[in-house]
Amino acid sequence: MNQLRLKASLFLNYFLFAILLNSVGIVIFQVQRNFHVSEQSASVLEGFKDLSIAFCSFLVASFIVKIGYKKAMLLGLALVGGFCLLMPSLSSFWATKALFATIGIGFAVIKITTFASIGLLVTNDKEHSSLMNYLESFFMVGVLTAGFIFSFFVDDLHPESTDWFRVYYLLSGMAFIAFFLLLSAKMDETSLQVEVPTSLLADFLSMLKMMAIPAVLIFIFNAFFYVLIEQSIMSWLPTFNSKVLHLPAALSIQMATILAAATALGRFVAGIVFQRLNWLIVVIACLVLAAGLILITMPLANSVNGAVITGWSDAPFVAYMFPLIGFLIAPIYPAINSTILSTLPKHQHASMSGLIVVFSALGGTTGSIITGTVFHHFGGQAAFYFSIVPITLLIIFLILFKRISAKNSLS
Repeated sequence: MNQLRLKASLFLNYFLFAILLNSVGIVIFQVQRNFHVSEQSASVLEGFKDLSIAFCSFLVASFIVKIGYKKAMLLGLALVGGFCLLMPSLSSFWATKALFATIGIGFAVIKITTFASIGLLVTNDKEHSSLMNYLESFFMVGVLTAGFIFSFFVDDLHPESTDWFRVYYLLSGMAFIAFFLLLSAKMDETSLQVEVPTSLLADFLSMLKMMAIPAVLIFIFNAFFYVLIEQSIMSWLPTFNSKVLHLPAALSIQMATILAAATALGRFVAGIVFQRLNWLIVVIACLVLAAGLILITMPLANSVNGAVITGWSDAPFVAYMFPLIGFLIAPIYPAINSTILSTLPKHQHASMSGLIVVFSALGGTTGSIITGTVFHHFGGQAAFYFSIVPITLLIIFLILFKRISAKNSLS
């Protein structure tokens, strides 16, 4: 019963931060409407989120075992819940920057501890991979929910209205519910103790030394390029729907949830498929199909004739088709994360999770800034065509990762 409660708390934490983190695309879209900032200026919100994730991860990942996974998660939830409570009173562009920096700090702690905690709840590699996929798929359910929650507060008739900031009252309440649920669960962290106690500096240097392991280094490139691809699409799809496909604001946000739904479904399916098929073959096939989908769907945006669109039934075919790329890229991230973590001893999972979070964050920031810049200068279609470049690089690094990790022991 306690393990069920603990798993439920991990799923709820992930669900909440999925909404908060992946609302960045919605907020990028809204601040352009509310505060008249350009695509390039709005793209910095991704940086405030991701760079704070990276910075915090480097600081805490190496010694979070000493703090304790449960205590660290509780601190992250309290910090974010408190700031969300203040947002409706602040409602400004600078406040959104501060919010995403705070969310980034909280998520760095939550993701490291969640990834590392999986090893305490499973008994073998297949269970590890399966639970990782289910967590990531539930994360995408949170992303899907975010679109509908935020769109409910968006005023199509008054673009400059900041009433949508009231959504953060709801999210603050969710944070404190998650806090008390986790507080009521017990977590056995005795297996994390190492025989010889080490200093915080020694733990930090140990984490950095992991980057010298060839398989870990190649893995870092995989995580970086995957998140670059994912965030470049996810963060800019609402803006693409509005400025290229000419959908109303609320509908632009709602239809972007197709991407989240497709990704969630893809990860649920992957949780089953990876127990039967070789993960590398599956993810490479998915990447090739994803590149093909971009090449097929982007020209369809040219056929949008400027007719008035009022609802889902009026939306052009490309608005439904392109977000299905989420189903194709969905299995990649949990697959590579599980592969690297399952090869390491449990007391190194927090450090490795820290590296995952850091370079994922850097990939997200890079992807959003590049996409925002290309969008501003060359248009939305060119911005999404660019995704084919990191897709190609990711295929190359995935093959290298599989070959190197098969030859070397990481522990």
